[in-house]
Amino acid sequence: MQSSEIRPHHALCTAFFEGKGYSGEFVRNMAAVKERLASEDPEVRLTAGWDMICRGCPHSQGTCGEKAVRYDRAVLEICGLPEGQIIRWSRLSRLVHEKIITAGKLPQVCGDCRWSYICSEKCK
Repeated sequence: MQSSEIRPHHALCTAFFEGKGYSGEFVRNMAAVKERLASEDPEVRLTAGWDMICRGCPHSQGTCGEKAVRYDRAVLEICGLPEGQIIRWSRLSRLVHEKIITAGKLPQVCGDCRWSYICSEKCK
């Protein structure tokens, strides 16, 4: 996998993904992306826009809008990363885990996400 774009908040989504999603296509794409990220540990470019996970979403043409951008900006700020940075996936995952998940900041980043109940349960 060459350097690919990823929304910073998707590092949280992949950490808690359990096969649920907006559509069968979305679930298949998310599972495939998660597997590639884990097995190849590629460099990814951080973007607050459409990425390789969004490609499988039936709502990718603007449904997430400002909410997703807000999640991305929060992850970038908390992790001390600039948008556009190229970073190895394992480093991004580690930063998100340490600075957001372990630090108990998940609710402030994406507590109003429709899938947050899954993450909250897994954090207990």
